[in-house]
Amino acid sequence: MSLRPTVDFLLYQWLNAEKLQARERFADHSRETFDAVLDTSERIAREKYAPFNRVVDTEEPRTETEPDGTLRVVLPQATYEARRAYAESGLLSAAQDYDIGGMQLPYTVEAAANSFFAAASISIGSNLLTSGNANLLMVHGTDLQKQVFALNEFNGRWSGTMCLSEPQAGSSLSDVATRAVPDGEGFESDPLGPRYRLKGNKMWISSGDHEMTENIVHLVLAKIPGPDGKLVPGTKGISLFIVPKKLVDTNGQLTGVRNDVALAGLNHKLGWRGTTNTLLNFGEGKYPVNGEAGAGLDGAGSGAVGYLVGQPGKGLHCMFHMMNEARIGIGMAATMLGLAGYYASLDYAKNRPQGRPVQGPKDGAAAVVKDAAQPQVRIVEHADVKRMLLAQKSYGEGALALNLFCARLVDEQHTGDAASADEARLLLEVLTPIAKSWPSEWCLEANSLAIQIHGGYGYTRDFPVEQYWRDNRLNMIHEGTHGIQAMDLLGRKVLMEGGRGLQLLAGRINATIERAIQVPALAAHANALGAALQQVGAATKAAWATGQPADALANAVPYMQAFGHTVLAWVWLDVALATLAADTALAQPTSVGRMGAMRFFFHYELPKIGAWLQVVSARDATCASFPEEAF
Repeated sequence: MSLRPTVDFLLYQWLNAEKLQARERFADHSRETFDAVLDTSERIAREKYAPFNRVVDTEEPRTETEPDGTLRVVLPQATYEARRAYAESGLLSAAQDYDIGGMQLPYTVEAAANSFFAAASISIGSNLLTSGNANLLMVHGTDLQKQVFALNEFNGRWSGTMCLSEPQAGSSLSDVATRAVPDGEGFESDPLGPRYRLKGNKMWISSGDHEMTENIVHLVLAKIPGPDGKLVPGTKGISLFIVPKKLVDTNGQLTGVRNDVALAGLNHKLGWRGTTNTLLNFGEGKYPVNGEAGAGLDGAGSGAVGYLVGQPGKGLHCMFHMMNEARIGIGMAATMLGLAGYYASLDYAKNRPQGRPVQGPKDGAAAVVKDAAQPQVRIVEHADVKRMLLAQKSYGEGALALNLFCARLVDEQHTGDAASADEARLLLEVLTPIAKSWPSEWCLEANSLAIQIHGGYGYTRDFPVEQYWRDNRLNMIHEGTHGIQAMDLLGRKVLMEGGRGLQLLAGRINATIERAIQVPALAAHANALGAALQQVGAATKAAWATGQPADALANAVPYMQAFGHTVLAWVWLDVALATLAADTALAQPTSVGRMGAMRFFFHYELPKIGAWLQVVSARDATCASFPEEAF
């Protein structure tokens, strides 16, 4: 089964992406140019990524010790070739301006194009981080930082990372201990940005070290000590720095000096094994940088050289530009892994004979019987297997629609009129925790169901579904854990700007309900969605009735699950309206499939929100008050 028909429908029939070409920024584009990008992406993913998904899983990144004692990361050749093909396609800078080598492609189309790579092999390459790193610098960097660092990431010469977590801090960024001190007299006058020296350790750095590119641009969170020499507590003291693996001049050429960024080791993960995941030491003295770049600090200088991005103490504000982009990207990664498992299990179910149809009692027997003399049927004919396939389809295709809708909001934010852009910004704020976390939870469940359909074979490496599950399990942790996203949603996003974002979303949902209630085939689902929206609104108020964050946030995850299911029900209902508009007679099997997945979600999934919201509305303290010693 091909992903392309689903992508085409969502882009053109549902999101009306072709209309974007009427905007000045996209005026050179058309359906033909959009399709050409999708064709190229699909081809590269098919030829350079998919055949090597198992290779990069089994041939994990490893290190070799060079004669000088340094560690070098070794990757399969397929990884280099896939990365090269991706960079040469221009997709790293697809949404950027023409004058810096971009295509000025709508982000909606770019996101759709990248879906093919995620479905083919999620752990090959570091393209998501490189694009996000460069995009951050295009917003918050100086002109020279953009020219030297961002543009060389966009053109594929260099790659990028984001360095947030530390071994002792994990997700608690307020506890970041990496220090950044001014690099001597005149530090503020360096053309590449105020120059600092960094010392500290960063953990879980994806693509933190490799030989795929000429250089690696690390974006590092660190704290500048106060006048007393102590680090400022909390997140307000965090600043952001560019720390290249190899030092460069103002023309973007390597100087031949290795920065003091050392690979301390590799993390060996359950999944995403094709992506190098590292522990990096900054400024430990492995590669001391002396001379002009380090003059004025401890005589000869010590620490990794870094260049300040933006203002001191505003690093987390800058980094959130990359983090939010990465969160939507992780949601897309989870989505495509769910769909990859769905396609694999569908193919298996259509070809695996096992069991026989259930027949009614006969010859006075009281129980249901099966006629062993009859030939076996393919397991796709069994109702419970259809249930598992429909669940996967409703999770995966629904999540894909949600992520593409969020991408469409990005285009609206950047190219719409002032009112539409502001509305898109606020809707994205509310939807980002859902776009990241809902696919991470439910497309993981889809992968579990794909294993179940394969039976015992699904638990072996003879079939790909066990790898899809392993790869997807990380996404509930990636870029902010499930619990962090839930607290962000209930503790901040639905409250921000006086709850206007939640009101805007409710307005969008109600508009879909009003259209759908006029369609007999959808009226009951429209009413069910209306009831769900009311429950979410009431639960939001009840959670905050005491005004105490501890009361409200104790059940933030059930709240996010219910909120997410309501959003996905809205997405499915809106997709159903587009389906009926395009195929009024439901003459196409794909249309029948979408309508069936929509009905499944409303009948089997949406009713779950009642249990989740019950504990939210009651501010149930079972978990929060449970005594530690009772475990």
